[in-house]
Amino acid sequence: MVKLIGKGRMDVMIEYRDHVINQGLTLLRAHENIRCLFTTPKLLEALCEKVSLARMGIQGVFCGGTQLTAQFNRFAREELLEGKVELVPTYGNTLMGLACHKPFDPADNYSVIYHPPCPRAMIEVVDPDEPRKVVEYGQLGRVRLTTLTKEFFMPRFPERDEAIRRPPCEKYPWDGAGDVRPFSGFAVPVVEGVY
Repeated sequence: MVKLIGKGRMDVMIEYRDHVINQGLTLLRAHENIRCLFTTPKLLEALCEKVSLARMGIQGVFCGGTQLTAQFNRFAREELLEGKVELVPTYGNTLMGLACHKPFDPADNYSVIYHPPCPRAMIEVVDPDEPRKVVEYGQLGRVRLTTLTKEFFMPRFPERDEAIRRPPCEKYPWDGAGDVRPFSGFAVPVVEGVY
């Protein structure tokens, strides 16, 4: 998808997106016991244009990507999921696994705040010009990831994202990252897709 967008092939990207949505709808209609799904913001929106997930029996949606902003979080909860389906914002990749969202609290003004799967991974938000310096809470910086499992160790890997450093919360007593978006320090803008 990203390559199609980068090449300006929006017609082919839309055809592919529609194909993915139709495949998803076919599976949802064929299997009445599906209760949750993983998707991206753009695919969730396209899917909800065609069907009510609440009426299909979906109880939870794991949704991730840099396009999951506070505005989309509110829109998805209130409009797309009709206030009837639990939305669980997720952030992650194969190096880290999935970072959980801080438990939803309207007082956070729909901000999306992720906490990595400790002890497997650790997220740091660092100064892009001084990568050894972790920024203060509430400041924007580049996401840096450290992963440690029995089989794999990846120290201080700079992600292609930037975020605001967020403090620990009761459920996750370690730092988090909020308002994740593509890193603005790249010479060429990052192409976001619907993948």
